[in-house]
Formats: sequence, structure tokens, C-alpha cells
Amino acid sequence: MSIGELLAATVPMVRTLNLEYLETSPERAVLSLPDQSEYRNHVGGPHAGAMFTLGESASGAIVLAAFGDQLSRAVPLPVNAEIAFRKIALGPVRATATLGRPAADVVAELDAGERPEFPVTVAIQREDGAVTGEMTVTWTLRPNG
Repeated sequence: MSIGELLAATVPMVRTLNLEYLETSPERAVLSLPDQSEYRNHVGGPHAGAMFTLGESASGAIVLAAFGDQLSRAVPLPVNAEIAFRKIALGPVRATATLGRPAADVVAELDAGERPEFPVTVAIQREDGAVTGEMTVTWTLRPNG
């Protein structure tokens, strides 16, 4: 089962918004939010909350792809998130997430007994490629026990 299939099966909000996992690897995660009238805002584009969920979901997918081998000893958790809306988004949108630090550095901190924090940056784009939003989600790996 892929990370996208796993998250679609276990995270109800992913199914609610019909998020699609297009790519999930330790290098990047790409998700899409289809154009759905029930999730549109007052200007006809996707609601800010739906775009936030898309971006946060993309960030979580790359975290699982990059650190899934650490789940026996640490739980990934978002610490904070910030989003900036740059342009009107109309139609389907796509979120692309990338790690802001090398995964090996994060694991080295975990190995040293620390609770590492690391940013994941997300670009949200329309079909024409215009960036409509930028998001940063700071994650941590909280050691078990």
C-alpha cells in the first residue's frame, strides 16, 4: 500500500475533500484538490480551509515518506503552520511539498536523543502554474516513551 493509499484510508479529511496523491517520495509530495462546488469560497475558488488542508496533507505525506522508517521510535507531529495566499485560485489546485532540511540531519538529531524540528515548504498552484499560496509547516519527531 502506498503512502497516499494509506493516508486516504486512515485520514477522514483526505476522503472528505477527495484529495489525490499524485507523487509521494522522500524528495517531494504532490497532492491535488479537485474543483468541487461544495468547497468553493465567495469568489468561486477553493475555500482557504480546503487549501490549508491540501498543503498540510502534502507536508504530512513527505514527512511519512522521509521518516517512515523512524515510526517505531518517534511520532511525527506538526508544530506550527503558516500560509500566505498570493493569487486567486480557481479550478483544481495542486500542492507540492519539499523538506526544508536534509532528512539525515533530522535523524542524526533523533539519534542524539533530541526532538528535532524541521520545516516543510509547500507551493500551491493553479493548473496554469501560477502559485496561489505558499505554506510552511514545521514538524517534529517526538521520541516514543
